[in-house]
Amino acid sequence: MIRERSALPDARRVVVKIGSSSLTGGDGRLDVAALRALVDVLAARRAAGTEVVLVTSGAIAAGLAPLGLTSRPRDLATAQAAASVGQGLLVARYTEAFATHGLRVGQVLLTAEDTIRRGHYRNAQRALDRLLGLGVVPVVNENDTVATEEIRFGDNDRLAALVSHLVRADAMVLLTDVDALYDGPPSRGARRIDEVHGPGDLEGVVVTGRGSAVGTGGMVTKLASVAIATGSGVPVVLTSAAQAEAALAGAPVGTWFSATGRRVPTRMLWLAHAARTRGRLVLDDGAVQAVVVRRTSLLPAGVTEVHGSFEAGDPVELASAAGDVVGRGLVAYGSDELPGLLGRSTRELLAERGVGYDREVVHRDDLVLVNAPR
Repeated sequence: MIRERSALPDARRVVVKIGSSSLTGGDGRLDVAALRALVDVLAARRAAGTEVVLVTSGAIAAGLAPLGLTSRPRDLATAQAAASVGQGLLVARYTEAFATHGLRVGQVLLTAEDTIRRGHYRNAQRALDRLLGLGVVPVVNENDTVATEEIRFGDNDRLAALVSHLVRADAMVLLTDVDALYDGPPSRGARRIDEVHGPGDLEGVVVTGRGSAVGTGGMVTKLASVAIATGSGVPVVLTSAAQAEAALAGAPVGTWFSATGRRVPTRMLWLAHAARTRGRLVLDDGAVQAVVVRRTSLLPAGVTEVHGSFEAGDPVELASAAGDVVGRGLVAYGSDELPGLLGRSTRELLAERGVGYDREVVHRDDLVLVNAPR
C-alpha cells in the first residue's frame, strides 16, 4: 500500500480518471491538444514502470459537435446517441496519441450491471488484468450508449473508485478542473486542503453539486469516490489535469487522501457500493443489535417486513424499524417465500418444513454494514 504521496513514483499500478471538462473546450468539442498532453504524461509514467488504467469521460461531450448539439442532452435517448457517436471519436484519438509512444490501448466499456452481477464483475476483472499483462493501456468508460437510468453509475468518479479496487491499484488520481479540494468555493478565497487523513479533516468543508456543463459530476461525487477508494485501501490524489505529471511524480500538488481502510474482498466492496438492491428487509431492534453489534447472521425471527421483488441470491437492504439502512446482504430466500417465515425460529422451521429451512435469511459472510458503527 502507498502510504505517502512521495511514494507514488514507486506504484506498481495506478488508476487515473479524467473528467469531460478537462477534455473539451468551451464549445463542447473534444480538445485534442488536452487529450494528447494527458497521454504524454501517462505514457511517460508507463515507460517508468507503472501500469496505468485510464478511466475517461468525454464520450457524450465528444459527440455534441458532430450531432450539432450545443449542450449536454437532457433526455436519455439523445445522450445515448451522442455517446455512440462520441465514443468512437474519443477512443480513436486515444489510440493515435498512445501510438506515438509505441503503446496500444484497449477499450473497456462498463455498465453498473457489470458490477451488480458478480459473474460480470469477475469477467471485467480478468479482462483488465489480461490487458495489463499484455502491456496494453485499458481505456475505461461507462457504456452510456446502452446504459439506462436504472443501471448506470451516473458518473465516472464512482466508476474509477470501483475500477481501482477491481484492478488492485496502488493509488487513484482524480483529474478535474480545479487544482485541489478547498474548504469552500475557490473563487471566494477558500483555503486549499493539502492532505486528508480521515473524515475529521473534512469538517467545515463546503462543496457544490454538479460541475461543468458537459459533465455529470462535481466535488460531491468526487468525495464520494474518494470515500469508496480510501475506505478499501486505495489512496487518492485529487488535482487538475494540468498538474497530472507532478501528481504522478509524488509532488505536493492537489489534495492527498490517505487510505483509511484495508483491502476488502471484492464481493464485499461490490455489495457495499456497486450492488443495486432488489428489496428491503425490516429488522426488529434485537436483530439490528445482533447484525450490527455482534456481527451475526440475520435469522427469520428477526425480520418483521419484506419489501420489493427478489430471488434467492439477490442483494437487499437491511433496515431498522425507523427506516435507517444498516446493511446490505445477499438474501437466501425469494420475496415470495420469505413472508411465510417471518418471526419464526430456525428450529421451528426445520421441524415444520424440513431440511433447508433452518438456514439464515442473510449469512454474515454475505453481509456488509452500511452507515453503522464499524
